[in-house]
Amino acid sequence: MNLYARHTMLVAIVPLLLSTAACSLLEPVQAWEKGVLSKPEMTFDGDHLESKYNEHIYFSKEGASGGSGVGGGGCGCN
Repeated sequence: MNLYARHTMLVAIVPLLLSTAACSLLEPVQAWEKGVLSKPEMTFDGDHLESKYNEHIYFSKEGASGGSGVGGGGCGCN
């Protein structure tokens, strides 16, 4: 293996190993901390009505319904 290939492999592997080592230092969530994480403001979409309203606007503009998070949609005329 030439010097360039070794350098490239080293540049690719070292950040991967460092990130894996950093993740191993994380502690699990304690029981008394889970109450904070279950609050409504900690969710990705904090307000249920607002998220439904935004989905309605999105699907009205898209011309499709259902399947949020899945590709596809449109008018269906191929």
